[in-house]
Amino acid sequence: MLSEFLEQDKQRKYRLNAKGQMLYRFLKDGSIPASLGISETLGHLAAKGLFLSPLFAQTIKPLRLLPVSLVILLLGAYGASIAGLEPALFFYFEYSTRSPLGIMTLFIFNWIGLFLFAEALAYALFKRAGNELQLFTCVGLAALPLAVYPYLYMAVPIALEGFNLYYMEIEMIRQAILIILQIWSLLLVSAAACYGKGLRLDKGIIISLIAMYLNIAALFMLGKFT
Repeated sequence: MLSEFLEQDKQRKYRLNAKGQMLYRFLKDGSIPASLGISETLGHLAAKGLFLSPLFAQTIKPLRLLPVSLVILLLGAYGASIAGLEPALFFYFEYSTRSPLGIMTLFIFNWIGLFLFAEALAYALFKRAGNELQLFTCVGLAALPLAVYPYLYMAVPIALEGFNLYYMEIEMIRQAILIILQIWSLLLVSAAACYGKGLRLDKGIIISLIAMYLNIAALFMLGKFT
């Protein structure tokens, strides 16, 4: 990042280049012009944060982050059980008739199923095999947004209690939160395929979109959206 604003003189000493001098002047004045390209750098950093790239990069040694991945799955499973939400991979349904243990088991097996699906699809489409433990660790990390949702689901009515909102308004807020977390989790599943199988992002997105499509199709067949 700083290399954009530095140059070397004939004695190989570093100094501010024209762009760096401009940045220095504008920092003194308290404003940064768009022409410096800082926004692009910040956008790159934001993308890395969105895809949890620094975290996924550490899965090259999967045993280091495997406990974190398992904790995420267990916390998501526990949250769904106490909220009474029935997990269906990228979706949740209220008023589950399953026991708390049944809900927890379903949540965990949903993500294990996604791992197995991603493993099979990566081989079928791109002939990528191996690194199963790294892929499993990455898929567990990708579950983070949807593992957090049950807790947000329970927190929304409490946080908004003083606003006297109707039940439907609270449900709309919950759905908006779920949609945001679904999109984030979908992106993280794409990143999981990239890091776990050494795929480019465009190929990782193919795996996550197929998983989402089959998830929706299965739920339609089960009558969950009627």
